[in-house]
Amino acid sequence: MDVKNLKPEAIFHYFNEICKVPRPSKKEERIIAFLKAFGEEHGLKTVVDEVGNVSIDKPATPGYENRKKVILQCHEDMVCEKNGHVEHDFMTDPIEPYVDGEWLRAKGTTLGADDGIGIASCLAILADDTIEHGPLQCIFTRDEETGMTGAFGMQKGFMDGDILINLDSEDEGEMFIGCAGGANTEAVYDYATVDLPQDAYFFRVAVKGLTGGHSGDDINKGRANANKLLARFLYGVAQETTLYLAAIDGGNLHNAIPREACAVGCVPMEYKEQLRIALNVFTSEIENEFAVTEPNFATELETAEPVSKGISEEDTMLIVQTLHAMFNGVYAMSMDMPGLVETSSNLASVKMKGEAIHVVTSQRSSIESQRRDVSSVISAIFRLGGFATETADGYPGWKPNPHSEILGVTVESYKRLFGKEPVVRAIHAGLECGLFLTQYPHLDMVSFGPTLRGVHSPDERLLIPTVEMYWKHLLDVLKHIPEKA
Repeated sequence: MDVKNLKPEAIFHYFNEICKVPRPSKKEERIIAFLKAFGEEHGLKTVVDEVGNVSIDKPATPGYENRKKVILQCHEDMVCEKNGHVEHDFMTDPIEPYVDGEWLRAKGTTLGADDGIGIASCLAILADDTIEHGPLQCIFTRDEETGMTGAFGMQKGFMDGDILINLDSEDEGEMFIGCAGGANTEAVYDYATVDLPQDAYFFRVAVKGLTGGHSGDDINKGRANANKLLARFLYGVAQETTLYLAAIDGGNLHNAIPREACAVGCVPMEYKEQLRIALNVFTSEIENEFAVTEPNFATELETAEPVSKGISEEDTMLIVQTLHAMFNGVYAMSMDMPGLVETSSNLASVKMKGEAIHVVTSQRSSIESQRRDVSSVISAIFRLGGFATETADGYPGWKPNPHSEILGVTVESYKRLFGKEPVVRAIHAGLECGLFLTQYPHLDMVSFGPTLRGVHSPDERLLIPTVEMYWKHLLDVLKHIPEKA
């Protein structure tokens, strides 16, 4: 089936259109221009603020003028990840969605339904004068995925509403009323290069084929972290023989569980065959440990061209053992909401820049003191390994309000439409709602959306039937927004 023939037609029409518009995080100029032109073409009040947030206002449908004003909010950018063998330039090439059974996927890249479906929903509502609703403001924020730049930079008064519906959730039938706050802890290890022994065996080793996913929403799903696996293998090698690193590279984004990692190094020539045996044993162990969550896990070992300079044996050991010791995964579960991850950390990326190793980790928690605690644990491990480290200010969480008026409207609407109770919960991921509350503490907020899986990875997919349910639900909620007091 062609994407253009999917239902609801309006949402998939606009989603298909924005798939043609490049919108990497921090490079959203073209989607901003697209949204501005859309608002102006439809004769709607359209404003772009100094950081690149876009606001489009639409008056109430006749008869709904006295309803509370609703802000529909989504973000402009998308995570740009692709499979290693795929040729794709996210700055110029369109996303290519295709139908795979009940799922919508992209050809070798992230789909961008996070949060492209939110954008498409807003555009469909703004363009359709038959939809019943009170006063509306659609807010499109910049750079949600890599820093929430738009939410942080938004000036007071840009948003003008009583209720905010965030369209950036990923589980149909679940209403979100809270989210985790977060911060990145970054570390740098400066090393002096040394001459590498030219009679050594030079090799390149890689970990690949992992599932990856969102470093918040997927952190409790038992998925492997490529940086942790690579460090584990290299640490084992360093316990048995002399190891020099010449290069290391793993992961890319702070909010994605890394799927691939590789390193170049050398060991004594007499250890060459033992290295292959060690990798075979390691691969077998990981296949057994992660049989359920990592069916496509693979390793590679190949001979590399000798290089003259690299990292000393001592520095190699400090780097490898620090990464091996680094905490990664669920730190604490919530005692207030069963099943909710309360605190976690993700070993997101390891890069070489000049004569230094740069590592990025990401901590999340719905309790700020716990977030500070796990960030301090990560910093302590780095410092024990000789790394210089710093934790950024981060962003606040959104404390759940189970007595929210808009939550009540949303739940009753869902029950009326589908004859079943929705799930009400918080999410272990960063939504911009926590930041909005710092500027607009009066806002009554809820978040919901269709079902997405594999977000922030090339396995990102959208469950097509849930889009129709989400769309009916959103329109019914807008129709039943309470009147102003």
